[in-house]
This record gives sequence, structure tokens and C-alpha cells, in this order.
Amino acid sequence: MAVYTVHGPASYYGTDVRTAPEQLVFVRDGFYVWAFVASILWLLWHRLWLATFGYLVITIAAEVAMWSFGVGSGARFLVMGVIALLFGLEAGSLRRWKLSRRKWRQLDIVVADSEEAAERRFFERWNAKTARDGNRGNASSPPPLPRASLTQSESVIGLFPEPGASR
Repeated sequence: MAVYTVHGPASYYGTDVRTAPEQLVFVRDGFYVWAFVASILWLLWHRLWLATFGYLVITIAAEVAMWSFGVGSGARFLVMGVIALLFGLEAGSLRRWKLSRRKWRQLDIVVADSEEAAERRFFERWNAKTARDGNRGNASSPPPLPRASLTQSESVIGLFPEPGASR
């Protein structure tokens, strides 16, 4: 089962999902084979211009550095394979980064076998939330996004303590 993140434009959240479902983007989390095999073509296909530029800079810099140090062809192939592997692993993150730069919001996270099944699950869940909130008399606005809130008793690793708080 794959994990999909659902993204919509910032202005989209104020409207009902049923009015323009084609604006939603489902991004699968995981390894992208085509981003591994043909990184530049995959980046251009998804219009990731800054990532394409970064990929070219990284690969050219690596090739120049290896050429200047006299590294053999086997090691060059290995380094370029590792770079391609990293792009295959982080391809979904690059798409989410592009969407966040364009001020798109993450609406939901869905676990499903395929993108079509993820769409079905998302819309079923969204319609159930809308119907539940409609029974409360607020049918015109979609349900709010879930927010994670921490109580004072919960501790999170990596957060700095507040000034004046006891250890």
C-alpha cells in the first residue's frame, strides 16, 4: 500500500471539493523508478525547473571534481548511480516542495493501492466530513483541516525548552 498526500491551491480550501476536483494533486510517497532511470526527463516532465537546474549543477560538479582528481570510470559510474538513486527516492518530496512553493496546501494523507483508489478514499472521507458538519448546520464551508496540538505534559524530542521553565 502506498501513501499519497493530497494537495490543493490555497484558494481551493475555501470552496467545496466537488466544485473543482480536477485541481487536486495526489503525490505518492516512495521510490519513483522513472526518476531513477531518466532523472532529467522525469524532472522536465513534471516541470520541476529548479530541481532540474540543481540536478545539472550537482552532476556537472561531481563529474568535474572526479575528473580533476583522476577518479576511474567505475567510481564515476557508482557516484552517478548514487545521485540517481537519491533522486528516485526523493522525487515525491521534490513534487511536494514545488507545490508548497506555489502556496498549495496539503489537504489530507491517504493510504491506498493506486492513485485511483486514493482519490476514491479521499472523496469518500471528505464527503463524510462535509455531511457530518452539514448536520450541525454549517453545510456551506468544508470541514477544517485537522491540527495536531500538544499538551504541556507531552514532550517532543528536539524542541528547545521555554525560558524560565523547569527541567
